[in-house]
Amino acid sequence: MSTYVLPELEAPVMCAPDEVILVANGDLRHSANKVCWPAQSEMERKLSEAFAAEGICVRRAHAYDESLQHGFIYSQRMGMDVFANIHPDAPIVIAESVWQYSSHLLAGLFSHRGPILTVANWSGQWPGLVGMLNLNGCLRKAGIPYSTLWSVDFKDESFLTGLREWIKDKVVTHDQSHVQAFVSDDVNKSERQLGKLLAAQIRQNKAIMGVFDEGCMGMYNAILEDGLINPTGIYKERLSQSSLYAAMLTVRDDEAQEIRKWLDDQGIRFVTGTCEETDLTDAQILAQCKMYIAAVRIADEFGCDAIGIQYQQGLKDLAPASDLVEGLLNNVQRPPVYSTSGRELFPGKALPHFNEADECVGVDSIITNRVWTAMGMDPATTLHDVRWGEHYKGTSSLGEIDEFVWLFQISGAVPASHLEGGYAGAVSERQPGMYFRLGGGTLKGVCKGGEVVWSRVFIEDGILQADLGRATAVLLPAEETQRRWKEVTQQWPVMHVLLKGVTQEQFMVRHPSNHVNVAYAPDSETADRALAAKAVMMSGMGIQVNLCGV
Repeated sequence: MSTYVLPELEAPVMCAPDEVILVANGDLRHSANKVCWPAQSEMERKLSEAFAAEGICVRRAHAYDESLQHGFIYSQRMGMDVFANIHPDAPIVIAESVWQYSSHLLAGLFSHRGPILTVANWSGQWPGLVGMLNLNGCLRKAGIPYSTLWSVDFKDESFLTGLREWIKDKVVTHDQSHVQAFVSDDVNKSERQLGKLLAAQIRQNKAIMGVFDEGCMGMYNAILEDGLINPTGIYKERLSQSSLYAAMLTVRDDEAQEIRKWLDDQGIRFVTGTCEETDLTDAQILAQCKMYIAAVRIADEFGCDAIGIQYQQGLKDLAPASDLVEGLLNNVQRPPVYSTSGRELFPGKALPHFNEADECVGVDSIITNRVWTAMGMDPATTLHDVRWGEHYKGTSSLGEIDEFVWLFQISGAVPASHLEGGYAGAVSERQPGMYFRLGGGTLKGVCKGGEVVWSRVFIEDGILQADLGRATAVLLPAEETQRRWKEVTQQWPVMHVLLKGVTQEQFMVRHPSNHVNVAYAPDSETADRALAAKAVMMSGMGIQVNLCGV
């Protein structure tokens, strides 16, 4: 007779026919979860009322934690434990009104068989739509079916129509008629030739994407497997943030002071104080200048064409924020950096940086840099969060407009050439302590008006793909910009965006990430030609290209 100790498995009980199970995913950082909990609680109340009006009871799968003062799933282990008690066929609603780490949920969702609905609030202050877009992108990469909805107050007809459809059919359909497959034969000869030759060049000579630790904030959709990207000609150099920190310690104070002086001479206004816990201090800025020098030196040492710093895990406990560093790297005009032997590194060039080590952005940035440089344009590029947006009727840099205007925003890593006034139009403020305990400055400003090419590289159906589209960045009146800034994170740069040929609904349901890449062109015609050349290059590298609204 066996003496083995056999595990006892308890099968989860299926929910009632008139019931759905709700999970609320959050941040790894309890400081953020605690601050955001009241907004999440209010969002869940409104969402539950909307379900109740349709005869459906919402049951939470995990309780509010009195000691932590929030009710979020806050780790991968907790997510696994929560899903272990959910029947795999139960209908699940994932309610988001905050930034969330998708990795907390993925293990449970991978093995879940029942219908999944992701729902976000529509708010600038509480970025549930940002978190939901990231989760949606992760689900698409994983091949997990889901439906998605969003709302300001969960009473509008569009949301209620979608909710009723999901309750009845367990799926919500959305219009995606704006998406079409790219055909390189439709491109003019000059751009087609440029794109093909650039693709052939990178596949022959190869490029290196230096990644300072991957998997930032659980962004599964931001990790590109080697077997998918290597055939494009791009290879990873796996670097460590501990090496970056160690390299910072070798940078002399006088070298860092030269960077600070260069920035001061360019006209950046640093809003400084003396309290390390609440103010941006000169010591924090000096540490950021050291990180900038260290990053460039490591990129040179390993022959990197682009680098990405995760920061949010590990480095955040050792050094001030990396965002100011990232904005400098992405700009052609930037403080000169020298090797220890006195050789200037990457002179006259941007060193593309992909924020939060988002490798999809890394691939995109390398391609954009080469196309824009070959066309004689400023190759400065950056990602933004798809943060929020509202309909706006009034004056703008385009004259009178009556349209939905998106607000794109990233945590201070925008290149100066994207800002109205350049460096002189930039302000550096302390990063919010809720996310950045050790502070550090941003590169804050309003992105200039102009023609933009936007894009997103992603994985779906097991292949590397890219969505490309066109947009116009607009300047809004100062009072409207300030009103919008107060709705989001005031320390970070903003971009007011009109997407061309893509509605709010179409973009939300299609976009496979919370991140979007942007690059400027001098005029509309040139932007169209740049998009075409970029699409040809991507296609020539083996990436499936989809055009959105163009």
